[in-house]
Amino acid sequence: MKKLLLASCALIAMPGLAHAAEAEADAGDAQAIIVTGKAEGYLASDSVTATKTDTPLLDVPQSITVVTRERLDDQAQRSIGDVLRYVPGTTVGQGEGNRDQITLRGQNTTADFFLDGVRDDVQYFRSLYNIERVEILKGPFALIFGRGGSGGIVNRVQKTPSADALRVGGVASVNTFGAWDVAADINAPISSNAAFRLNATYESLDNHRDFFGGERYAINPYVAVDLGGGWKAGLSYEYVNDDRVTDRGVPSIATAPGQPNRPLTGYRDTFFGVPGANRTELEAHILKARLDGELAENLAWSTTLLYGDYDKYYANVFANGAATGQTGTVALSSYFDPTTRQNFIAQSNLVWDVDLGAVTNKILFGLEYGDQDSANQRRNGTLSSGTLNLANIVYPTVTFGALARDTQSDVTFVSAYAQDQISFGEHVDVVVGLRYDRFEITGIDRIGTPRAFGRTDEKVSPRVGLILKPQPNVSIYGSYSQSFLPRSGDQFLTLSATQQNLAPERFTNYEVGAKWDIRPDLNLTLALFQLDRTNATTPDPENVLTTINIGETRTRGVEIGVAGRILPNWQTSGGYTYQDGELRGNGFVRLGQLPKHQFALWNRVDLDRRLGVGLGVVHQSSQFAAIRTLPTTTRLPAFTRVDAAVFYKASDNLELQLNVENLLDEDYFADAHNNNNITPGAPINARFTVRLTY
Repeated sequence: MKKLLLASCALIAMPGLAHAAEAEADAGDAQAIIVTGKAEGYLASDSVTATKTDTPLLDVPQSITVVTRERLDDQAQRSIGDVLRYVPGTTVGQGEGNRDQITLRGQNTTADFFLDGVRDDVQYFRSLYNIERVEILKGPFALIFGRGGSGGIVNRVQKTPSADALRVGGVASVNTFGAWDVAADINAPISSNAAFRLNATYESLDNHRDFFGGERYAINPYVAVDLGGGWKAGLSYEYVNDDRVTDRGVPSIATAPGQPNRPLTGYRDTFFGVPGANRTELEAHILKARLDGELAENLAWSTTLLYGDYDKYYANVFANGAATGQTGTVALSSYFDPTTRQNFIAQSNLVWDVDLGAVTNKILFGLEYGDQDSANQRRNGTLSSGTLNLANIVYPTVTFGALARDTQSDVTFVSAYAQDQISFGEHVDVVVGLRYDRFEITGIDRIGTPRAFGRTDEKVSPRVGLILKPQPNVSIYGSYSQSFLPRSGDQFLTLSATQQNLAPERFTNYEVGAKWDIRPDLNLTLALFQLDRTNATTPDPENVLTTINIGETRTRGVEIGVAGRILPNWQTSGGYTYQDGELRGNGFVRLGQLPKHQFALWNRVDLDRRLGVGLGVVHQSSQFAAIRTLPTTTRLPAFTRVDAAVFYKASDNLELQLNVENLLDEDYFADAHNNNNITPGAPINARFTVRLTY
């Protein structure tokens, strides 16, 4: 608490936080109080996240995909995994059945998640009930976000209050597996310059898998005030409770000697765990405060403080080896893992617009401070039987014994950064910037003889971008950016004696591309990229509790995206990505969860003012479940999934919606955690939604 108070006092005395340009709302938009970006339908026109200034996406020299609220609703998306399935260049991981985990440009992460540009790195499943849009930024972004962000980041933009009118919305849905949810969204003006917004949700969880179930509920009150004189303030509190079965899917099975294993088929619904023992629960309290203002003409200030308290555990029994045959046996393993985390993070940004003749500058100065305290334990399980007999499945019992890990760690980071967006007339823009990070971790490992650990890293991360605009609706760009990841990993729970002596991993991204606003409501993008990772480590495919050093990896690829309206009644969003990742100097070693080809496209066509239809397709080529270091590394087969929807507007206040996932009932494997924890995709299923607005 003392650290929190000291940091708060220090930051109040300095220029403020993360979204400075968001205070620069147009006079006609004054009732919005807090501005979070502009979008129409499936197309977003700008982003504060990518540069921490309100910048048109056309002028950002890196790949960005924005999933708007309208598209989230049309596709009935409930999770980050649902969203990213339709974003080529991202691969959804299983996350051991207890968290969001993704791969961006060949880099796997559980921590590169942000909320309104503020770090949100705890391992849990993030909901979308209070989210206005989801932004996926590709390539290293250390200048804006600091450590991590190695292949990119995912930023959720929160719904904010508005003083323009009272609005009440409610949503209820049920699917054919028996899962159902309800949500409410109430925006209430308090006065002409203040408003209150309340979002809340309850979900009863179910799917096609045996023994799966659970519930999640959350509530998020948010109040915002226009203080006058260009000053605005907001205060948000969110409570989340998530309790569900931990399901780590099916194992692999051998094919032929010297050939990759494949996922075990014929057991799509079979649970490889212990019913009643596999469970994860999270309780989170997240408090966010922000203050935006204008210190002078063309000088904007913004500050955000975020405090989060997270208490989570997961207990799981899982397949720990390949099946010995189609009706053979599968080895099991188990452990219990509780973690508590308290995050205090403060960002402060100052944005200065300066014109020097024909040259305009948007200069950003930023400071960031964070203190993150973590306590983690692990207890290995003892099973009454260490194998599961597929010919006659009898689930064992499990008890969790003495502590195998007991650590406490404290991370403190201080960052300072500067960026200049320079426009040389109407046709040439340059983005340059540097960030300094000081990252310190200290902690203690209490198992056996207590062992203190610690390390301090100081890194400077550059960013350079050149944008050429031959005409106002076209940009051609090139960019160079770097990021780093300390040896404590993306959750910084411990450091081994060996890791303490190793320099951070480094990520360098080179990208060239083009963006074309074909019309104001239709955008096309193209990017070619190369991402190099040095000092690389990865989870050991043969022992997932340890890591191995692999040297330098390289991912190369090309990405094409489209978003907007093909016709006035036809909206589309999607794209194609080709990626290839390997260990440099050893082409046999391929990066895991990196399909070479990904294609996703979602369309909505309104047949008249009441009736609309949607159609989507997702394709992924085959991919390795983990980094391929052995000939038998499991390969997930390619799949193509088709989704559809029907929309009916019964009245101005009532909308009905039917979404069908996996319309052609494709058998496929959706994601994986390693060689033997592989999630079977869901069979054809439907979700019926009722949406009320007043």
